[in-house]
Amino acid sequence: MVGLADLNGDEITELLDRAVEFRRLADERALPSPLAGATVGNLFFENSTRTRNSFRLAAKRLGAETVEFTEVGSSVAKGETVADTVRTIEALGVDLMVIRHGSPGVPHRLREFVTSGLLNAGDGTHEHPTQALIDLLSLRDAFSQEGTGESLAGKTVTVVGDILHSRVARSNIHGLRALGARVLVCGPSTLLPRQLPGAEFFTDLDAALAQSDAVNLLRVQFERQRGAFFPSPAEYYRLFGMTQTRLTRSGRDPWVLAPGPINRGIELSSEVADGPRSLILKQVANGVFIRMACLATLMEARR
Repeated sequence: MVGLADLNGDEITELLDRAVEFRRLADERALPSPLAGATVGNLFFENSTRTRNSFRLAAKRLGAETVEFTEVGSSVAKGETVADTVRTIEALGVDLMVIRHGSPGVPHRLREFVTSGLLNAGDGTHEHPTQALIDLLSLRDAFSQEGTGESLAGKTVTVVGDILHSRVARSNIHGLRALGARVLVCGPSTLLPRQLPGAEFFTDLDAALAQSDAVNLLRVQFERQRGAFFPSPAEYYRLFGMTQTRLTRSGRDPWVLAPGPINRGIELSSEVADGPRSLILKQVANGVFIRMACLATLMEARR
């Protein structure tokens, strides 16, 4: 799976349901080993903590061995192409490869060079499909917990922040729309793309919150920005930072997600991050089960 845009609502739901089943089996200490004898290569050409460790744990819990790759100290640093590096890793006997790269479209292009199954762990500003699945599952859990049913159909979810540079936003919008949710995007006008099919645009966070059942707070990606998109972090926090006062004022008490890493005092306050409506740690826990579901499904498709 190299993009969530390749999947329809039924296919997304099947992955979410499979993750829930793995979660149940893990609680019962009865996990199967559908990847026994297989090898998963984790190829991370960008830094990562949550995603990389989550994929590593997911593979091992399903019985696979892992090969770990980072660009620092590798042959890529000596001038080797990404395609040659990936083919070299595949030649070690890798069955599935998890790819993160800073350039959009790299996992799609690599399908021309390798026969191993590919999973996209984030490609530039394009997509981050497994993070979107994590967010969708966490929302299903939350809505079910509050007694409104686990369906996302008819719910309104607002994605806030650096939409322009966010791969998470793009995957989330597709996944939410595929499951019947209404999607709002909100941020400084300088960080909103000109077009984003399936989303409604807001630059007033309070106006968006007044309509929201949940809000997903994106990290401001300073490392991807080339120029000043807002006056200062303090000004961003004043206008778009999530505080308890702002949540209470909305009158909606929305659930709060953040794909992380979170920047306290920029995207949200500690009171919100650690509060009762925060799903942030739930997202981290769900990450392992979502990635187990993706790895197992991809392996089955190859057999």
